[in-house]
Amino acid sequence: MHHPPLIAWLIIFLIGLCLGSFLNVVITRLPVMLMRRWRHEARAALELGDEHAPRFNLATPGSMCPRCETPIAWHDNLPLIGWIKRRGHCAACQKPISIQYPLVEMAAGLLALVVLALHGLTPESLFIYGACLTLLALAVIDFRTQLLPDVLTLPLLWAGLLFQLFFQPFMLSDAVIGVMVGYLSLWSFYWLFKLVTGKEGMGFGDFKLLAALGAWLGWSFLPLVLVLSAGLGAIVGLMAQACSPRLRGAPFPFGPFLALAGWIALLVGDELMALYLSLLI
Repeated sequence: MHHPPLIAWLIIFLIGLCLGSFLNVVITRLPVMLMRRWRHEARAALELGDEHAPRFNLATPGSMCPRCETPIAWHDNLPLIGWIKRRGHCAACQKPISIQYPLVEMAAGLLALVVLALHGLTPESLFIYGACLTLLALAVIDFRTQLLPDVLTLPLLWAGLLFQLFFQPFMLSDAVIGVMVGYLSLWSFYWLFKLVTGKEGMGFGDFKLLAALGAWLGWSFLPLVLVLSAGLGAIVGLMAQACSPRLRGAPFPFGPFLALAGWIALLVGDELMALYLSLLI
């Protein structure tokens, strides 16, 4: 396999950091945009009239401190560098800025390097990296808000089917079955859990996320994804409750663990599946 030159690795990493910076905008603003839209639709249905709220989207207003709302200078908004330069504090109010921002940027940069190492500079790698970024955004949004927005999960699903159609047409039927199995498996678990306990064990967004992973991976990888995500979720959940007893009984998002299992299966799934099958046999 031809390995790209060192400068290509550096450029790809920097592009990944920039995309991670944009991903932070999506993560922080998309839930607010959805809440505003739902509120607008509810007021319209109740005939309460429209609220004249300031314009708010992914581009407007510009980047600002989430605490004092002071606009952030361009040189303090450089991916990773700005946060390190200011030591994680706002230049105006000196309040700490969430470590989420550099972590997401670093994760996006490292994912770019991993995809480059595994798939090279190919059209397939662009699709796979796009899926990895979408999973990263969904994981952080679900962790913060317990939302898995359709505006991200459904395009991820269709992109997976397009990936199979363009690059692996022999996998298309497996992917379509994966969508159906992914959705129906968690949908069935949801209703079984609700009938037995009277409680909701997960949200509908989890069904759609697993369906999207089925489109990317095919139906045969879904048991592995469920085992990985359930195992990781159980370990992290038990550790969190042990460290903070107030979390006992609190809702715990499943989406981040589905996304993490999806990354693993998407990037090293064949090797992991071989190991998984060898353990079963």
